[in-house]
Amino acid sequence: MSDALVEFDYLAESFLNYCAIERGLSLNTVAAYRRDLHKFEEFIQDLPVRNIDSSTVMNFESSLRLAGLAPVSINRIDSTLRMFFKYIHLENGVANPTLEIVGARARPRLPKALRIDQVLALIEAAYHEGEPITLRDRAIIELLYSSGARVSELIALNTTDITTRASDEEVITALKLRGKGGKERIVPVGSFAKAAIDDYLVRVRPGLAAKISGNNPALFLNTRGGRLTRQSAWSIVLKAAKSAGIGEKVSPHIFRHSYATHLLDGGADIRVVQELLGHASVTTTQIYTLVTIDKIRESYATAHPRA
Repeated sequence: MSDALVEFDYLAESFLNYCAIERGLSLNTVAAYRRDLHKFEEFIQDLPVRNIDSSTVMNFESSLRLAGLAPVSINRIDSTLRMFFKYIHLENGVANPTLEIVGARARPRLPKALRIDQVLALIEAAYHEGEPITLRDRAIIELLYSSGARVSELIALNTTDITTRASDEEVITALKLRGKGGKERIVPVGSFAKAAIDDYLVRVRPGLAAKISGNNPALFLNTRGGRLTRQSAWSIVLKAAKSAGIGEKVSPHIFRHSYATHLLDGGADIRVVQELLGHASVTTTQIYTLVTIDKIRESYATAHPRA
């Protein structure tokens, strides 16, 4: 391996460690940064880091466009490079070649949300009579839709993260979620999700927990008694979608989109939705208002005689 690549590898690893340890970014985010830097490393080949200039970065962008990457993907890689070069400029005095780079314009992609009837069909399809483990699967899908949790937040849940508090008027169930950057937020849990979780906790989880020694705090366990993985959560959602006959692309994240869209459709304040989703800026949440505006526009065009 050339000295140039050794140098790049060292600087990249230093940057990734900074992101993981000092900034507290998630493993998935750091892994994405690693992939972006690896693409750039393959492009520069033996070029020393100190010889990288703005033309190098622009040529790299051109190679990504020629490879057929979408503008949104190129912008994400650009963002990684900006953070990387800003870091090594401050830490190592390397000139920042990304200061003159302007990102490609990308048409904002509206998040895809399921219809309410599709969500209900998925929940029903997750449970199979005579298969107790599917009580867990139904609880997972109920909770994804009831809380707007990311899949990484869902699998990180412990049994102690669910709390119930009785007031004079009602019983309130809440969930503590750990989001990006280790930020915590509290979200309410609906009655249907609470009932599904109770079913799982009483009828299924004790048997799964008994399969390993010691006390596993994880809320959702796999068939071996360990914490459920991200891949397993995906598999559960895809299996339910197939059983429900929903052919469009379904993932755990689509429940987060549906959660936000249905809240706004129902009249929820955007600032409240921002807090529930754990968005640092309301600008991120506003993308969901575009979805509801599209629905309004479509209804108007269909119903108004002079639309």
